[in-house]
Amino acid sequence: MRQRIPTVLLALGLAALLAAGCQSEAEVAPETVPGSVLPANFPAPVYDLNQNPPTKQGFELGRTLFYDPRLSRDGTISCGSCHQQFAAFSHAGHGLSHGIDELLGTRNAPALQNLRWQRNFLWDGGSNHLETMPIAPLTDAVEMDETLENVVRKLNADASYAQRFAVVFNTKPIDSYQLLKALAQFTAALTSANSRYDHYARHESGGTMSAGELRGLRLLTQKCTPCHGTELFTDNSYRNNGLDRAFAADSGRARITQLPADRGKFKVPSLRNVARTAPYMHDGRFQTLEQVLDHYDHGVQPSATIDPQLQTGTTLGIPLSSQEKTDLLAFLQTLTDEQFLTDKRLSEKP
Repeated sequence: MRQRIPTVLLALGLAALLAAGCQSEAEVAPETVPGSVLPANFPAPVYDLNQNPPTKQGFELGRTLFYDPRLSRDGTISCGSCHQQFAAFSHAGHGLSHGIDELLGTRNAPALQNLRWQRNFLWDGGSNHLETMPIAPLTDAVEMDETLENVVRKLNADASYAQRFAVVFNTKPIDSYQLLKALAQFTAALTSANSRYDHYARHESGGTMSAGELRGLRLLTQKCTPCHGTELFTDNSYRNNGLDRAFAADSGRARITQLPADRGKFKVPSLRNVARTAPYMHDGRFQTLEQVLDHYDHGVQPSATIDPQLQTGTTLGIPLSSQEKTDLLAFLQTLTDEQFLTDKRLSEKP
């Protein structure tokens, strides 16, 4: 899910997708649909479940679709091919993910987690709604290279899918709106909020942190916010973090806005589960977190759109001592949510 989406598709049936439901989030049993209960330390989500009230059958249908390679043109690539649970639904070890016909994309597959708290998706914000986001990878020529029309045709030809969709939506035949809503019931459930840090923040058992980890937390607050602020550890903004001096290969956010001021800006990723989502940056150029910290310490490159947080006078970057790097790395490990990474309800074969 790394390419931008054509504007015309972004607008596709959005009004119809937003049909209001009547079931509150509190009415959904947490053991039935993951992510139905809001974490106490999280802000209010952007995507309200009242828009698409989750049910056990709807969530499980979305999970089946997420892992079904028949959603691609030749039946070889599923959403789960490039978004693996053990890597926080990123593509482990792949700087640039491989799509259909072994084609290589131009960006790193971002982690899929806490999507309900995002207003825009993809590295350049090319999708602006959780329910229409899947259209981008489904129709991208390098990723799944399929059309919504063909996907719906294949689903309607499958008796099992026809029955399951009818149970969830109480109408036939299957259409693209049902497809996208079912997928959204699964992606909306991808909530990561049970790391050791979360237990610490909520004063729960199991939330003990070491002196080094606490120093790392203070450093993060002092030196890495607002970019990696809030309990989501991202402000969901688009920033030029000094990777390059020019952006001929990928202009980032400017591909969507066409504004020169947005050249070289990419979405700030969350730090949650960051120890499991290597490689890093929009093009996967860094293999380790140590390399990432070294970049901010002494690798930031100047350009016209460099983020003000990374330039003080003529000084670029965020100076970090060896001890500070050690403490930051220790804290980042506390953001790993093993429950989320191993929850069988989110896996291909629960």
